[in-house]
Amino acid sequence: MNIDPVLLETIRTRRTFAIISHPDAGKTTLTEKLLLYGGAIHLAGTVKARRQQRHATSDWMQMEQERGISVTSSVMQFGYEGYQINLLDTPGHEDFSEDTYRVLIAADSAVMLLDNRKGVEERTRQLFAVCKRRRIPIFTVVNKCDRVGEDPLKLIGDVEADLGIDCHPITWPIHADGAFIGVYDRRRRLIYRFERGEDHGASEADVRVASLEDPSVADLIGAEAHERLVHDIALLDAAGHPFSHEAMLAGTLSPVFFASALTNFGVEPFLKEFVELAPPPTAREASTGLVDPADPSFAGFVFKIQANMDPRHRDRVAFVRVCSGKFEPGLQVTHVRTGKTLRLSSAQQFLARERSAVEEAWPGDVIGVMDRGTLRIGDTLAADATLEFSGIPRFAPEHFARVIATDPLKRKQMDAGLRQLTEEGAAQVFYTSGTDTLSPTPIVGAVGQLQFDVMMHRLEHEYGAPCRLEKISARYPRWVVGAADEIERISRDRGRMLLYDAKGHPLILFEDSWGLRWALERETVVTFHEVAP
Repeated sequence: MNIDPVLLETIRTRRTFAIISHPDAGKTTLTEKLLLYGGAIHLAGTVKARRQQRHATSDWMQMEQERGISVTSSVMQFGYEGYQINLLDTPGHEDFSEDTYRVLIAADSAVMLLDNRKGVEERTRQLFAVCKRRRIPIFTVVNKCDRVGEDPLKLIGDVEADLGIDCHPITWPIHADGAFIGVYDRRRRLIYRFERGEDHGASEADVRVASLEDPSVADLIGAEAHERLVHDIALLDAAGHPFSHEAMLAGTLSPVFFASALTNFGVEPFLKEFVELAPPPTAREASTGLVDPADPSFAGFVFKIQANMDPRHRDRVAFVRVCSGKFEPGLQVTHVRTGKTLRLSSAQQFLARERSAVEEAWPGDVIGVMDRGTLRIGDTLAADATLEFSGIPRFAPEHFARVIATDPLKRKQMDAGLRQLTEEGAAQVFYTSGTDTLSPTPIVGAVGQLQFDVMMHRLEHEYGAPCRLEKISARYPRWVVGAADEIERISRDRGRMLLYDAKGHPLILFEDSWGLRWALERETVVTFHEVAP
């Protein structure tokens, strides 16, 4: 394989990562401040008066703006010191775990954001487990250090004990008179002393940089803070885990950083270290073996579909992670699932809702391809028609409800909206017969209750089909594979409901866990699956 040196260089400078956190750890604020330091925005959204606060750059859906939470995942791309960064923002709410999982499949590394008062929380554990299964490098950022929080050494010990991962602090917080004033970078042996501005973090923080050995450093941070810092660093050097790049890449050691995204303290030192330490795009498994990003043959996969990003034009965008080769407008690829040839005449890159045309894209990049309904999540687009990346599994819903159009004349719009939301992965729709045209009342499934709210909001405001829900008590689904008559027989027992998903696959919905266990133990002529076959 002849390797293009330009391709190699672009791969070397790509960083594609996602931020994971428990709600309210400050993920949206950190995202915005990384964009600020990357030059993608010139003024962060936080202003003096809360009532005047602009919505964060990554939160573009109306419901997100109203509730102050992230429920969709966004893609933001910006440059920093010669690196091209693809930041895959993830939903902050646990009800959207599935969307987060899909984003993590498209990422090469993850940044785990912790609240300095709370440390590891339940949502953090769940997302960490996903990263660990994928063995992707995890960077830890302890946020909100401008507030009084847990002792940094205790926080690190708790992370190691709770998550079973070694930690190596790369930056260490500096406090003087109870205030967070800066960080020390152990790799560069530099102190960053920040000054809090009057604009409440809307612009980059003023900073003075000095070496720990500089005779004037005690004056810079104060004698007491200097003495404590020297003590802490000596303790970390003697008793802490040594840094190992190999262990970090294997996902067994996490570099740790301390920061306050609100005030911008420590954000740029983290970004400087991250772009140097984080891995570039790596080889990915496919049906033909490992796909090397340096392979000149184009290959990528769809990990997200979003409709109505521009409500005026009713557009539908498929987000494609480029895994190998180079994208240029007019590129012809095979849509591997259907075997058909697609011409990617144009593509776009995003900064939340703002978009720009892409003239070229390389491994690690994410491009938005305009789609007329042919693409699905998990689809492979490749020059090689035999190459297919493994599919993205769907989470089994935990809540079910019948969805009923409040205006019967809007049933057609409701069905169209449900189909679209299903293809996006924003909803799972089931029918009581194998075809939706024969099902009088569709049933929607959700991982969390908030998903129902989003479905109803989007059906009304994007498709003009206001609906209401009738909750179903059953909540234990299993897809079932076997002879149709056997599936029918099994579904007739009390406390069971036979449904079909949008692809026509049958599943049985059990009313309680006891009924599910009974069927799993006794019904041997069919097989049950937690994810769709």
